Amino acid sequence: MNTAPTPVIDSHVHFWNPRHLIYPWLSAVPALDRPHTPADFLDAVPEPIEAVFVEAGCTPGQADREVHWVRDLARTMPWIRGAVAHVRLDQPHQTPPAIRDLAVDPFVVGVRHNIQDEKPGFTHSADFRAGVRLLGEAGLPFDACVRERQLDELTELSAACPKTLIVLDHLGKPAAPGPDHAWRRALRRLACHDNVVCKLSGLTTEAAPGTPVTTLLGLLREALDIFGPSRCLYGGDWPVMTLATAYGPWLDLVRTALDGLSADDADAVLHTNTIRTYSLPPTRTSAPSADAGRESG
Repeated sequence: MNTAPTPVIDSHVHFWNPRHLIYPWLSAVPALDRPHTPADFLDAVPEPIEAVFVEAGCTPGQADREVHWVRDLARTMPWIRGAVAHVRLDQPHQTPPAIRDLAVDPFVVGVRHNIQDEKPGFTHSADFRAGVRLLGEAGLPFDACVRERQLDELTELSAACPKTLIVLDHLGKPAAPGPDHAWRRALRRLACHDNVVCKLSGLTTEAAPGTPVTTLLGLLREALDIFGPSRCLYGGDWPVMTLATAYGPWLDLVRTALDGLSADDADAVLHTNTIRTYSLPPTRTSAPSADAGRESG
């Protein structure tokens, strides 16, 4: 009997609909300022892909509504495996009850407070660190979206919160072509902490126009070398990625970076590590079809 291939699980997918929720940042990115729904994702992917939704920067007061919206979509599209929800982690009165509520929600698999535009030293805040520690106590990983200049801060945070799993988004957004040696040194220091994993995602939108594919391939292989394949997760960053590339070429590039690894290691990056990181049910869901979810708006 033939066994269907294990589907890729994309650890970093966004959906949004500005007709339902407010996304302040979209006004500055006209190319993305329209609905991007699961139906659009199905049109973009070249093969069956399962996905973890990551909060998409809606107005903070609507974060609960965002999770409810995506949960409703997942009821008819079980390939949406869970949600990384938005929570501000630096508010001592609001953060603890918000985390408690999310910890008992089986659809929520992680939390992100996007800190890439915070001022230097933000992660040193006692309130913020307390919030990150609470995530570890609740069994929820923290998705860390930071810029290259913040990697040393993230290393300090991982040391200060050793019981919290930290998921580095987009390799720390290295500049391409040619991140300086500071990125490499900082990434190696960060990888010394075993409570950190790294998403292979988001490189194309950080790269200068015309950056050779070989440069991006080199950065992916560096991250794989630094963290090892057991601590790297595949991520597409759709639809933000569409500012610079299409889904198929990015997935192909990541697969090329995995050439030379064992089949088990490659499967770990493309599938298993995301299950482990986000404590997803291991049972494979039905693969998405071209007709699934067309009603999603």
